[in-house]
Amino acid sequence: MSVTVLRGGPGPDSGDTAIAATTTTDDDLSVWPRSARPGPDGDVSVGGVSLTEAADRFGTPVYVLDEREVRERCRTYRTAFPEADIVYAAKAFLCRAMARWVREEGLGLDVCSAGELALAVTTGFPPERIVLHGNAKSPEDLRTALRLGVGRIVVDSTSEIARLAAITPEGTRQKVMVRVVPGIAAGGHAKIRTGTEDQKFGLSITDGSAQHAVARILGQPHLELVGLHCHIGSQVASVEPYVAAVRRMTGLLARVRDQHGVTLPQLDIGGGHAIAYRPGEDSLDVGVLAGRVRAELVDGCARAQLPVPRLTLEPGRAIAGPAGVAVYRVLSVKRTGDHVFVAVDGGMSDNPRPALYGVRYAPRLIGRRSAAAPRLVTVVGRHCEAGDILAEEVALPGDVHPGDLLAVPAAGAYHLSMASGYNLVGRPPVVAVSEGIARVLVRRETLDDMSRRDVGL
Repeated sequence: MSVTVLRGGPGPDSGDTAIAATTTTDDDLSVWPRSARPGPDGDVSVGGVSLTEAADRFGTPVYVLDEREVRERCRTYRTAFPEADIVYAAKAFLCRAMARWVREEGLGLDVCSAGELALAVTTGFPPERIVLHGNAKSPEDLRTALRLGVGRIVVDSTSEIARLAAITPEGTRQKVMVRVVPGIAAGGHAKIRTGTEDQKFGLSITDGSAQHAVARILGQPHLELVGLHCHIGSQVASVEPYVAAVRRMTGLLARVRDQHGVTLPQLDIGGGHAIAYRPGEDSLDVGVLAGRVRAELVDGCARAQLPVPRLTLEPGRAIAGPAGVAVYRVLSVKRTGDHVFVAVDGGMSDNPRPALYGVRYAPRLIGRRSAAAPRLVTVVGRHCEAGDILAEEVALPGDVHPGDLLAVPAAGAYHLSMASGYNLVGRPPVVAVSEGIARVLVRRETLDDMSRRDVGL
């Protein structure tokens, strides 16, 4: 249902002209965790836990993560791709509990640093089910991966080949894949499109870099080339770019066979599957993706007379994103010119995505009912940057005031994993909810935590 939204001041008598806009009804929870339920008092519960009570108990900002939603999304991938390896992209969000949940659901893990790798292994995650990524892996990253025995390392440059081969222990062979640039533009923003020639990841098919890397690895006795890898971008809502990537990667697998007499047994097509951040937005249909990718892979391999390789996918956002809700408390409301700014107690230090990518969210007033007409406002953070905007030109009740709570759904991915220490505000806690029980997974970062790193003059 659409309603008329007023731009401007806080009350119906402000004299502003009404403009047509679409906002969601109070009961539209389509981009929330599936366990979300509206309450009679304007509250919303997730996983059986009241968000208002969670805010009172744990303080704000607070990130609430629905364990059941995470697990169900893992199972959706396992069901859609029963013969593939599903590897959770830890960069979306990682903590010890998250590593345990995806391990128990039968997924592997994709990590990008020695830090992510060490955290996962200390939770008991099997290292052979871990894939190490990174366009510029440090010596520590590579040594840690070898020491802990990761299953696969994705090679991202030719210089990395010699460096990795030199430190691989005698008598062992490290399994590696080559990250290939398939020349496909896909993704929700220029900064997250990684399948084209003009970005830092991977080795190009077009200029022969990928083929050269394959030859180099095959000449290294301590490295075992097990397959090819590509990742075309993030927040990709269409299946077609993945089908095109599979077609090009299958062609490269055939050329490797023809040139080197080697049939590679694995193909990793990355992740980047889109989710909806606001009602009405598109998300990637995992079932449709599975059918189209499987058909293209089988047909392409038949044409090239290749055995069908073992497929790997790396969903991150699509598993963690819809499971998270961020809850903020309003600190101030003020009008500047034609704009109404609603400032909250978090901002770009816990969610830099709007500043980086212009991402748009659908915040919701929780904790009380309001009969006030909705108005277009801009929800901003508390940090000393003009770009510290969490949600621009969104409809909220016209009587929103300091002390109110705002909840932002689809907040489970690339918020806290990209959080910073800007203004020494401290990063929010992460609270898991399940069957009416809330428990802290990651505690709030305190001033004492930050002060310990400052060793003085």
